[in-house]
Amino acid sequence: MSSERPLALVTGASRGIGAAGATALAPTHDLLLGGRDAAALSQIAGRLGGRALPWPVDLTDPAALAAATERIDELDVLVHSAGVGVLGTVDELSADVWRQQFEVNVVAVAELTRLLLPALRAARGTVVCLNSGAGLAARPGWGAYAASKFAQRAFADSLRAEEPSLRVCSVHPGRVDTDMQRAVVAHEGGSYDPARYLRPESVAAAVLAAVGASPDAHVTEVVVRPMG
Repeated sequence: MSSERPLALVTGASRGIGAAGATALAPTHDLLLGGRDAAALSQIAGRLGGRALPWPVDLTDPAALAAATERIDELDVLVHSAGVGVLGTVDELSADVWRQQFEVNVVAVAELTRLLLPALRAARGTVVCLNSGAGLAARPGWGAYAASKFAQRAFADSLRAEEPSLRVCSVHPGRVDTDMQRAVVAHEGGSYDPARYLRPESVAAAVLAAVGASPDAHVTEVVVRPMG
């Protein structure tokens, strides 16, 4: 994309918080919409108009990721919204489940950032990691997911210290009305009431606050909880 507007790449942009974050950034940024569902990304891009392009890639495929990033030479905003969450006790979850969550929630985040560091440095950009309340406190049955989110927070903290020209923010929302939340509630055996949870748009507002902070400000961490 060639434009005077800043460029933002949002992963997990086909639904939920990622789609809401892309929508919040659309008035001021050109957008690359990351995800694996090309059809869904095209729908979001069409809704956002000509300033958004689908960027379909499997974040866990290193070769595909390298190919997808090689032409991005300047990037103002990178929002890591893609993630997976599988709940279960230590006794219940296999090593493969632990690996899957770390592969998506940590390794893919680190590798995509690494590949885009030259582009981010060129723009003195902002990196936002959509973390979780589970990245601040672990609960029974949340061990694997929480461990991956604790690791993601450590990654963001290290990146912030290593790259003084960048702004790096971890956003820790409470429970959000998403497909993942529906799966969590089903796992817990509860009934689903969307009114009990944050709207994706409310989390997107926190992302926008971090991205739009004044030049003298560095928003390093945002915690957002549902009211009530």
